[in-house]
Amino acid sequence: MSGDAWIRRFHPVSDAPTRLVCFPHAGGSATFYFPVSRVLSPEIDVIAIQYPGRQDRRSESCVDSIGELADIIAAHLEPLADKPISLFGHSMGAMVAFEVARRMEKGGTQPLALFASGRRAPSCHRDERVHLASDDGLIDELKSLSGTDSAVLGDEEILRMILPSVRSDYKAVETYRYQEGPLLNCPITVLTGDNDPMVTAREAQAWANHTNGRFDLKVYPGGHFFINDHATAAMRLIRAAAGSRAVLAA
Repeated sequence: MSGDAWIRRFHPVSDAPTRLVCFPHAGGSATFYFPVSRVLSPEIDVIAIQYPGRQDRRSESCVDSIGELADIIAAHLEPLADKPISLFGHSMGAMVAFEVARRMEKGGTQPLALFASGRRAPSCHRDERVHLASDDGLIDELKSLSGTDSAVLGDEEILRMILPSVRSDYKAVETYRYQEGPLLNCPITVLTGDNDPMVTAREAQAWANHTNGRFDLKVYPGGHFFINDHATAAMRLIRAAAGSRAVLAA
């Protein structure tokens, strides 16, 4: 924990050469990245973002705009730019991470790398309106993507507790519209599942159009939450990429 409500450090590392900032998926929280922090520390200082409206921030109003989230988070990351920073986001988190990277580069700080997982490129729009569905419809969506613990889906009280943040996050994602602007200069690595209903191969490849830097695409077996089954491989990739690029940036 830190004194900043947006920042979570589960395994604080003061002397790591680089930092990794992790952005949760829709309805997700910072604790989703506790295992990532445990594995990558102490080589990398892992930071997880905690959006308002969930867990210890449940009493706070949710933010239902990707742009507004990115504005706030980019400002909170400014004091942490004394070391090279890589960004990782899954699903909605990938969009927030992308917009944070744009703001960082506009402010003069180039991220070491952007890892975008389980999300189509920002310029690939689909007309989706899940955030307007009934509570039961929203729950059906969560079940179909298999990203929420089965114990949670079977507990009516917990479900009703998290649905407001889930709905707000879906609204943020579904109302997001990419605004033309300078391409990123940082490299982008995209991770995707080969059976993800939310991302086609073409939509994953389209991330290449958003950077002047290197682009890599990694495809894994699985659906939208393929990352749960391939966490070890993904963290190996992040460790290698962040480490080598930190050396180059030094």
